[in-house]
Formats: sequence, C-alpha cells, structure tokens
Amino acid sequence: MHEAQLNARPINRPAQVLFASLIGTAIEFFDFYIYATAAVLIFPSLFFPKSDPATQVLLSFATFGVAFIARPIGSALFGHFGDRVGRKVTLVLALGTMGLSTVLIGCLPGYPTIGLAAPLLLALFRFGQGLGLGGEWGGAVLLAVENAPPGKRAWYGMFPQLGAPVGFALSGAVFLLLSHNMPNAKFLAWGWRLPFLASAILVLLGLYVRQTITETPAFSKALAQHEQVKVPFFSVVRSHTRPLIAGVLVALATFVLFYLMIVFSLSWGTTALHIPRETFLLLQLLGVVFFAATIPISAILAERGRRRVMAAVTVAIGIFGFVLAPLFQHGTSGAAAMLIIGLTLMGLTYGPLGTVISELFPTAVRYTGASLAFSLAGILGASLAPYIATWLAQRYGLQSVGWYLTGSAVLTLAGLAMVPETKAIALE
Repeated sequence: MHEAQLNARPINRPAQVLFASLIGTAIEFFDFYIYATAAVLIFPSLFFPKSDPATQVLLSFATFGVAFIARPIGSALFGHFGDRVGRKVTLVLALGTMGLSTVLIGCLPGYPTIGLAAPLLLALFRFGQGLGLGGEWGGAVLLAVENAPPGKRAWYGMFPQLGAPVGFALSGAVFLLLSHNMPNAKFLAWGWRLPFLASAILVLLGLYVRQTITETPAFSKALAQHEQVKVPFFSVVRSHTRPLIAGVLVALATFVLFYLMIVFSLSWGTTALHIPRETFLLLQLLGVVFFAATIPISAILAERGRRRVMAAVTVAIGIFGFVLAPLFQHGTSGAAAMLIIGLTLMGLTYGPLGTVISELFPTAVRYTGASLAFSLAGILGASLAPYIATWLAQRYGLQSVGWYLTGSAVLTLAGLAMVPETKAIALE
C-alpha cells in the first residue's frame, strides 16, 4: 500500500468510531454482570449436582473465575491477529466469540436434563466469553485512540471505558425489571435466560457498526511500512517487559477498587451488615451514575497530562482506603456514601486508563501489549479481590479491607513512576 493509497482511504467519522468502540465494551460488561448475577442466584442449583448450597455456590464461582484465566489467552490470541492482520477484523471476531458464548449459556439445559455435561459446557462457554473479552477491550481502546485527532486521545480513549457503567446499568435494570414483573418461580425456570439471549441483539448491532469502519491510520501506516512482528506476544514479553509490568501495576488499584465496590460490598453488605439485597443494588446503581459522570471529566483533565491526573486520583484512592470501613459500617446511608465516593474515584481513574496503557506500546505490538497488561491486572486485581477482601474482613475486621485497597494504590503509584508522560508521544 503506497502513501497515496493511504491518503485516499475512507476516513472514519468521529461518531462512528466512538460508538463502535463504546458498544463493544458495553456488551462486554453487560455480559459480565448478567453472568455474575446468575452465578449467585441461578447457576448453583441449576447446573451442578445436588449437594449443600455452599458447595454449589463455590462450584458456580469457579466457572465465573474461568473467564479470568481465559482473558490473557484471548489477549495473546486476538492481539496476535490485531497486530498482524488489523484492528477491525480482530474486533469483529472478538465480539462474535463473546456474543456467541453468551447466547449459548442462555440456551444451555440444566443438570437435571443433561447431567455432568451441564457444568462442563457452562465452563466451556464461560471460557469462550473470557477469550472474547481478552481481545475486546484492547481493540476497542485502540480503535478509539488510533483514530483520535491530535490532542484528543484521552477524550476518544474514554469512550470504550464508558462501556463499564453503561453495561452495569443495563444489566442491573434488566434484573430489577425481571424481579419486579415476573414471579420468582418463572424467573428461576426460564426468566433468567432472557438477558443472555437479549445480548444477541446488542452483539448484532455491534458487529454491524464495526463492519462499517475502516482500519485505523496508525495500523495502516505500520502495515504499509511492513512493521509487523512475527509473534507479537513474544516481542511484548522479551522487548517490552518494563511497559508490560508498568501497565499491570497502573491498572491494579482500579481493578481492586471496582471489585470491592461491586462484588465484595454487595456480598458483605447484604450478609454481615444485613442491608436488603434490592436496596443495595439500587445503591450501587446510584453509585454507577457517579462512575459514568466522572469518566469524561477525567479524560478532559488527562489531556493536560496523564500521569499527574492518574497519580492524584490514586493518592485519593489510597486515602479512601482509610475511611472505607467507618463509612460502610454506618448503616444504609454510610454504604451509600462509600459507594458514591468509591465509584466517583473509579470513574476518575478509569477514564484515562485505556489511553495510558495503549500509549506505552508501539503500533506493532500495541494490541497485544495493552490487552495483556489489562488482562493480567484483571487476574491480580479483579479475580482475587473479593476473596482476599472477604478473608481479611473475617480475620482482621473490615478496616483491613481498606488497608488492602491502600496497598494496591501504593503499587499503582509505583507503576506510574515507571512510565513517562505520554500525552505528546506520537502513536508510531
């Protein structure tokens, strides 16, 4: 491809790019949250042999964790094709893999019907979700960032991040709607399948939108200059080790904070603190409004400098760790305040995160590097956080959970100290 051909290529419209990057991550988080909810309410008794309820829940949580194992594999797999073949086609494949797996879960018969095949297929489809998720986030961020005009990379890069609160709000609204308008027996029998099947509509819309876009300018330039590496995964591990480690650390506190606010707080608040489940879900939805509102604010601030914004918010997260327990233990109003503060900080750190991580890697390995850093941070900060927090709270009291969050903020500050300011770096 010659330079004249590159200049003649169709230019993606900003609205087209931003919607295409947003819808994929919104579907990703919608699928994640409906699975998380069903893994608590439905899957233990439906897909596993009859035993004591605690064992069934643990088995269900095990399938939930399968996706976190699959995500780095998906990052390496889809990252390989994203860095060698192109962002567009890889994003379509990742979204299709994720969507198909979600719909298949919605169609899966239970243990009474097909026996041990039920939990095995559930784990397989959950693995498929994880593979797709591993390739989805990095590609969506790159689609936005690599199409951004000068001085607007953080602004463009925050649109995929908006998918988290959008997906959470959609999933929460769907389950609240079903619980209010459907008898419990019908919900347990077949109503829970509706969100999984309905995600097919979102996936088809996402696939259509992504088919209309063209390749990003940065990748087209790298392709024309034959800059692709043979195996991007090996190149990232061997030649870009420092940015990879830094990227994992930079994302760590974000993951820990989010899973404390969404998973641990729901479990602890509705059991140890005896806050009604529906009340707590509504409080979380209120907090998610602040999460969504602060993502654009952080992106605007990050255009003036990524590191100082991320560092300031990370310090605030560390301080929040010391007040988390006193707020949480102060009844429903205290829990509401904790969620609002925590999810506000979440929006402020999450908005620039995709841009910061993607700017750490050159174009030839950017898809793989950014996806791997995000997925590995997910394993360390997401999959472990609810378990670590529960163990700490039971052993040493709720205050120790706040110290855990503060410790993760210290590690994130160390990661930020490892990276340069990237706002003026060209994506080459």
